[in-house]
Amino acid sequence: MTDDASGEPGLDGEGSDTPPSRRGAHRRDAEPVDPSPAFQSHLRAARSEFENQVAQARAEFDEANERIKARTGRDLILATVIGLAIGAVLVGSLIFVKWAFLVFALAAVLLAVFEFSRALTAAGRRVDVAPQLVAGAVVLVSAYFLDAWMLWVVLFVALALVVVWRLVAQMASGDGRTYGLVLGDVLISAFIQLYVVFLASLCVVLLSRDGGEWWVLAFIIVAVAVDTGAYVAGISFGRHPMAPRISPKKTWEGFAGAAVAAVVAGVLVGLFMLGLDWWMGAVLGAAILATATAGDLGESMIKRDLGIKDMSSWLPGHGGVLDRLDSILPSAVAALALYYLFTPLVAS
Repeated sequence: MTDDASGEPGLDGEGSDTPPSRRGAHRRDAEPVDPSPAFQSHLRAARSEFENQVAQARAEFDEANERIKARTGRDLILATVIGLAIGAVLVGSLIFVKWAFLVFALAAVLLAVFEFSRALTAAGRRVDVAPQLVAGAVVLVSAYFLDAWMLWVVLFVALALVVVWRLVAQMASGDGRTYGLVLGDVLISAFIQLYVVFLASLCVVLLSRDGGEWWVLAFIIVAVAVDTGAYVAGISFGRHPMAPRISPKKTWEGFAGAAVAAVVAGVLVGLFMLGLDWWMGAVLGAAILATATAGDLGESMIKRDLGIKDMSSWLPGHGGVLDRLDSILPSAVAALALYYLFTPLVAS
């Protein structure tokens, strides 16, 4: 006799050797078990509470950011993100590849020269952008590769280039521009090189010294601490204007916060980065406080004279490149002087 196909074991379950009770248990294990209605309700309530908390925190943060933006004219979130990105590039170039900072500085300075020249042109001044950029690049590169005394020679040549170029361009135009305006154009052409390029070149001179990259990083950290301390204290406690005709939003309370931040940052970087005594770090902090504040107010005077709020809008939340360099450029002078003053004392 031949077996019927339906009688083969395991095809329809009737001929299987597995007991019915175990087959039923297998089916129950394979089927998903729905959570109870009470558990589902609790899960939905927890999720809704979490979403409400996130939405409330987001609303409070946006409200605080709008208040700060209304008071300072800056987007705090965007400014912080851009500042951190620039800081990461700066720190990385100084710590890992010293010469890479020269590339970073060259790009920043040329952008600052360009936007300053364009702002002056928009205000009615005659500025020749191309020779300004060429002269600026030559001075900055020379500061790294040539001796310090040669830098003065290169700077003199750069000043002569931009001044003569402006005079020749004016004679070629033949537009009858008055003597006073032409003299003003010539002086401003030289001022761009002295204010932006020469001060930046001193930072490059400091970079080229032995251990100079740490001094550059240290004084920039202190300068950033000055800006941050002034910003936080001014937003929190600012009541008394410091220089209302120059910069109405700067307050004495902000300056006090900047002073505390500068001294603390100076002592810390002096002890742990530069190997200085604590009082030397305090002197460094006080010197950078003075130069950074003077640089900030000085650029504010220039912008007020030009009738603009920012040099450009290239860095959202910050303004222009020169708006970020205003406190760093004069601080390079103080840092270089203190390097020559303190380094022999520490070595002895």
